[in-house]
Amino acid sequence: MHDHNTSPTLAPHIKAHNEPLAGKVWLVGAGPGDPELLTLKALRILRECTLWLVDDLVSEGILALATPGTRIIKVGKRGGRKSSTPQPFILRLMARYARQGHTVARVKGGDPFIFGRGGEEIAWLQAREVAVDHVSGITAGLAVASALGLPLTHREVARGVTFVTAHTADGARPAWRALAQSGMTIVCYMGMRDPQTLVDELLQAGFSPTLPVAIVQHVSRPGQRHAFTTLAQTACTVRTHNLGSPAVIVLGEAVGFAGALAMSSVARSPAPITDSLRMTM
Repeated sequence: MHDHNTSPTLAPHIKAHNEPLAGKVWLVGAGPGDPELLTLKALRILRECTLWLVDDLVSEGILALATPGTRIIKVGKRGGRKSSTPQPFILRLMARYARQGHTVARVKGGDPFIFGRGGEEIAWLQAREVAVDHVSGITAGLAVASALGLPLTHREVARGVTFVTAHTADGARPAWRALAQSGMTIVCYMGMRDPQTLVDELLQAGFSPTLPVAIVQHVSRPGQRHAFTTLAQTACTVRTHNLGSPAVIVLGEAVGFAGALAMSSVARSPAPITDSLRMTM
């Protein structure tokens, strides 16, 4: 006589069959724009992902590296722009597509954990039991060093470097006075909205008006533009050369060691994408 009850070995199989497909989210740092600055791990993960949620600052050169058939959804998010995709909507998209079984790449310009909301997004996904992992990228504040031959640290004048943002969710400002006394190189992100106010704050905090400054727009991209100036002349230089976002502002005595570049705005084109980057990992 046969037992018609489900066997113990079959029950787990039936349960697993009825469960939603288990996907995953990867937070991938795509670097500042030049595809050759993408890490090998980032390239491998990107080519394995079936769907990309792409930030506004990710370059077309990076998008060209996607595996044929990859679904790419642009979720542009730029501070101060009304057309920016709301962050809660992006979070829900990540969870939705992962639960549908996709391997999702949340592709971010620079590094996810340097002014990229990476910590917030990981915490949100983990709280909802969505598998998540991450790959670091080269942030613009580091790439600017090789782009201009500019040492961020120097044994004679700069024993450290600090990354700060001039745009915060709560309006709080960095500890400018402490940074003025530190003697470190300062790399300021998101400081182009109101450069004159930024300059005024720095001067009031004790930074020297003659402090060397580099302003670099579109770091590492074909349209990269930059200007060397002093702190007191920074806002004027931005207006004169029509510099804008995305850009970083580098302040410190180490800026004075930036190769043999002239104190003026110039164009610089990175090397073209090489065939080696298009290989299947």
